[in-house]
Amino acid sequence: MQVDHDHKLKNLLKEKFGYSDFREGQREIIDAILAKKNVLAVMPTGAGKSLCYQLPAIHVTQKTVIISPLVALMDDQVAGLAGRGVPVSKIHSGQSRDANVVQWRRFAGDQTNILYLSPERLMQPRMIETLQRFSIASFVVDEAHCISKWGAGFRPDYEELSKLQGLFPDAVISAFTATADSATRADIVGKLTGGNCTVFVKGFDRPNLSLRVLPKQDHKKNLLAFLDERRQQSGIVYCLSRNETDKTAIFLAENGFKAIAYHAGKSPDYRRDAQDRFMTEEAVIMVATIAFGMGIDKPDIRFVVHASMPSSMEAFYQEIGRAGRDGAAAETLMFYGLQDLVKRQQMIFNGEGSEAHKRREYKRLDALIGYCETIACRRIALLSYFDETAVKCGNCDNCLFPPEVEDCSDVAKFIITAIMETGQYFGVTHIIDVVRGDKTAKVKARAHDMLGVFGAGAQHSKQVLQAIIRQLIATAALNVNLEKYGALEVAESGNNIFLGREKFMAKTVSDALLTASKQTRTAKASAMAVAAMPQRNPDLLAALKQLRLHLAKERSVPAYVIFADKTLFQMANDTPITEDEFLAINGVGRAKLAEFYHPFHDLISEFNASADG
Repeated sequence: MQVDHDHKLKNLLKEKFGYSDFREGQREIIDAILAKKNVLAVMPTGAGKSLCYQLPAIHVTQKTVIISPLVALMDDQVAGLAGRGVPVSKIHSGQSRDANVVQWRRFAGDQTNILYLSPERLMQPRMIETLQRFSIASFVVDEAHCISKWGAGFRPDYEELSKLQGLFPDAVISAFTATADSATRADIVGKLTGGNCTVFVKGFDRPNLSLRVLPKQDHKKNLLAFLDERRQQSGIVYCLSRNETDKTAIFLAENGFKAIAYHAGKSPDYRRDAQDRFMTEEAVIMVATIAFGMGIDKPDIRFVVHASMPSSMEAFYQEIGRAGRDGAAAETLMFYGLQDLVKRQQMIFNGEGSEAHKRREYKRLDALIGYCETIACRRIALLSYFDETAVKCGNCDNCLFPPEVEDCSDVAKFIITAIMETGQYFGVTHIIDVVRGDKTAKVKARAHDMLGVFGAGAQHSKQVLQAIIRQLIATAALNVNLEKYGALEVAESGNNIFLGREKFMAKTVSDALLTASKQTRTAKASAMAVAAMPQRNPDLLAALKQLRLHLAKERSVPAYVIFADKTLFQMANDTPITEDEFLAINGVGRAKLAEFYHPFHDLISEFNASADG
């Protein structure tokens, strides 16, 4: 019986998805779901988590409901399954009522056994009552961290999913996410299954990603310097707001980059066209809010830049995970400044949730600040947050160019003294003005130019003082009081520095460290990236991408729903002609072969003929 089960799964894997074997960790998750065990799977971006719930849903004959947070993500996954010959239904707000009715009738009439829904749609009393009339075998919760108040993207509607187990006691519940620390995992398991759950954590280490942080001074100049070395590569630049996204895209376009703005304020048609361009054209930079990235199956994203500080370590990890999914070298860069830090704290302070939730979010942000300010290996700092151990990576900025550390106790004392003497009621800018001896209108109006500490640090630039204040905040020597509009306050550790009981060792800050200078790892990364790309037939690859785009537009689906980039890379290298040769390409199953064999065969044959001529 086990042999038949194995044979059926492997046949489905090849016939429907075009893969000859499972990726590491996929099979055990699939087996657990098919054994009717509740599952939480935490898998890095690019590890193939969608297959872990799609294959069991195809394998069983009972009904599966997949809960997904984004209309675009639902559309893409449904289009992908349909393209593989899998009947599937979807109901969401992006469709007309008539279209939703048709989709529901297909599901209710057993034409399909898989239904995609948003949590808002699913948890409506009428939908629950209707689904209870069916034998629902399984509920799949994608982006499951959203159910947790400790998660990086808490979404209140996901909270309602905690009722599923009671409403459907015989259904298997499986949850998937790319990132969740131990507290988030425990919260998900408790809410969805009451603790009755098998948890799979598939490692967080992505050794092909280099990690780098720069102070947010002259960040536009530094961003251009970073991108200038990568003009032939595709990447993502994440911004905090829609306005910042639009402005950054315009700025990059004005400097000769093929930059596209992407956020939830753009129309669906615009976003779809933007995704197609990103998937098909070379050297495209997507400038985006976090609205972009989920479900994007582009393996050769060579860099991810955070123009502004992300919200947490979880969000940071999830977003950088979109780079280097092909396993080749890719780079990450975060610009980090006090203004972003205070803005993030303000967002938590003004946000929804209990005080306990907000305290937890502050701690998550503190962990990210610690990552930014660490003088040790960044990979160790990142993985330790997720309870994983690591050795020095030799591939982050701190490993490649270890920062110098010096005793900055005297400068710290000036800063702490200025905070104390001004009543602990002012923010970073004013404190720096006092320490530097700048007679601004605000300084003179409050007679702070008469203080003993006024001008005590005049020899230090604003950038140096900002860097030291960031490190004082990161080490909890200073706090930012949001109830007092971001006023700096002295904590116990800061008082010990002031009294001389503790030394304050800080990273040396110089102009060289404030710029995105060319570094030796760039050549290494570029060489590894090129090695991962097809070395044969680049012209054929470009033509294959254009054909894919044409076919995608005809069907009104994203380009990667036709074939993933990895599949096109292999086609360009192997130049398959016969049906069997096409089936040997990863990502080509029977349904894809039936629909796309002739156009791709004709293109490759024409290429071979011209090459022979």
